Amino acid sequence: MGKVFRPSSRESTILSKIESSKEYERRKSISHARELVDQLSNAIATKLVENELVETTNKNSLEDQIGFCIDKLSRSDDFDVDFQMAPYRTLVPNPNVVTLYITAFLIETLINHKDVVDIFGSDEDIYFCINKEVKRILPT
Repeated sequence: MGKVFRPSSRESTILSKIESSKEYERRKSISHARELVDQLSNAIATKLVENELVETTNKNSLEDQIGFCIDKLSRSDDFDVDFQMAPYRTLVPNPNVVTLYITAFLIETLINHKDVVDIFGSDEDIYFCINKEVKRILPT
């Protein structure tokens, strides 16, 4: 028979604090993204086009769609956010929730948008391009 693991109260306290701090950081990132939606959507759309990861006929439309995505993120409950990000959860270790949500939105939804001609690069390339702008704009 296998040994049953029963954490002590000290271990339970530490695990609880770690989980609480992760949840706090997640809520804080989403809140900051909502406050800086215009600046963030502009920077992300510009970098995606400059790095030739997204080919579009209208950059302003791409910026509006990313802004819509960030607004949707700020209004969604935890289940909806986790559901959107589920296929990309293992893309990178310790992902940024805002970056991962926008990456999932871009790959799954914007590929079918009328103004997006094509999306190039791997999922990781797109994630890192978006994450670079999110880190630059959002306070950590």
